Amino acid sequence: MHSVTEYFDFSQPSFYFALANILFNPIFWNIAARAEYQSHILTKLAGGHAFRGCAVLALSIFSLGILRDYLYKSALEFQPIYPLLQHDAVKAVAVVLFLTGNVLVLSSMWALGFTGTYLGDYFGILMDARVTGFPFNVCEDPMYTGSTFSFLATALWYASPAGLLLTFVVHVVYRVALRYEGPFTAMIYANKDKKQ
Repeated sequence: MHSVTEYFDFSQPSFYFALANILFNPIFWNIAARAEYQSHILTKLAGGHAFRGCAVLALSIFSLGILRDYLYKSALEFQPIYPLLQHDAVKAVAVVLFLTGNVLVLSSMWALGFTGTYLGDYFGILMDARVTGFPFNVCEDPMYTGSTFSFLATALWYASPAGLLLTFVVHVVYRVALRYEGPFTAMIYANKDKKQ
């Protein structure tokens, strides 16, 4: 019988750095975006320019995402592997998941544009209409789904049970974030429609 410690090394600080960053990122961008919506703090700090405030938040979100991905990959390098995941078929699945995930993320960024991707609606920079074309006609939340696929692909590529655990955390954190973001964004656009 195999013990959990054979496939997880919870003594590695890198695991906790990755976990902390995975948890922190959506909390940060949701708090920052709501603070902007309620008080226009980022717009004020940007000299009254909503687009500049959005750009600063975008840079923060993007930079934290790069750090999160780096910490995640670093954590997996120090974790035990699971031999049954070290097969060419698993690597092939990882490649397909990674490519699919990146197509979902990049195509949703293209469809939403810069401000749509980086919470411009919280700054009052609203889109004319809800995006319903690809990839939003494939799944409701393609950025989060695509990102989760990429995490899962990396875990499989490295044959890492710890990576699978962290991917599950990513999935849960994104589901929780969507429960807050979805209704709030709907409210922003409902208010826009009332004003028209």
